[in-house]
Amino acid sequence: MLQRFPMTIPFGWFFVSYSDELAIGAVRPIHYFGRDLVLFRGESGAVGLLDAYCPHLGAHMGHGGTVEGDCLRCPFHHWAYRPDGFCADIPYARLMPPITRREPIARPYPVVEKNGVVWAWYHPDRIAPTFDVIEHAPFTDSGWSPPVRRFWSFASNPQEIAENGVDFAHFEYVHKMEAVPEGKTTYDGHIRRSSAHGERVAVLPDGTTRIIPSSVNTIQNGAGQKFTQLQGVVTLSLMVLATPVEADQVELRFCFTFPETDEGSPEHRAALMAIEYTCGQTGVEGDIPIWHHKIHRAQPLLCDGDGPILRFRHYFQQFYASEDAPQQMAAG
Repeated sequence: MLQRFPMTIPFGWFFVSYSDELAIGAVRPIHYFGRDLVLFRGESGAVGLLDAYCPHLGAHMGHGGTVEGDCLRCPFHHWAYRPDGFCADIPYARLMPPITRREPIARPYPVVEKNGVVWAWYHPDRIAPTFDVIEHAPFTDSGWSPPVRRFWSFASNPQEIAENGVDFAHFEYVHKMEAVPEGKTTYDGHIRRSSAHGERVAVLPDGTTRIIPSSVNTIQNGAGQKFTQLQGVVTLSLMVLATPVEADQVELRFCFTFPETDEGSPEHRAALMAIEYTCGQTGVEGDIPIWHHKIHRAQPLLCDGDGPILRFRHYFQQFYASEDAPQQMAAG
């Protein structure tokens, strides 16, 4: 049988929730990284993410589990688990099993909150985080609008989505762009930075058009964190949040902000128009049907003008456990 994707789930920091969607005391069942998980926020505000099934007798702690202090209590026998996976209490036990003092018995996942997002670290071999989440000023500083969010779910994976940014030829045929500005890209370990500058025809809120300078600056921090700043008629800051559900299923979120402006003003309307342009058929919604149905060619037949696809794959390959990395052509 033809295998759509030769890679498994990459490791790194990934979106699992927006911070404002997880209230104190909340318990949520979620499914990412091919696993059933339970996400909760303790009474101090601390967030925990554990494998969903209680190590005792297998109850799903995301359905009926409750928060007590900073612990999650299983709905079945009320065993209590800290965010680090240690069992803190068994209410009816005279003696706690010795293993509960030695090690976590509910698999924990490292979590941090930055940029209004709850990020979880996933590694198939349970290796601790090897780099940090980047803080991005437009999503933390004052003077920026409340975030505008979009969501899609489809059959693909984070590498396919990220690779799209270096596939220069598709911009003309999928997004109807006449030219892709020349850019510069640098690679530094797990971080990739790119910048491109040019001109484009912009439709203003009053319906008129004009040629304006534009730029796109991107920082990619591992497999799951990507920031893009788009500057033209308006400035948009975008978090691209691609979280693997399974090896061949992904949830994609775009989270935008822009400099604060009065609602209904020309600047505000221009920002919303730019968001719809980025998300609509001229943007990511033009890509999604292709991603949803395509396969990954590990040995692609490329020509000049395709863009630095192989160099990007060489960069991305570091985010797979060694036995899971796809065997691809060497980067030129």
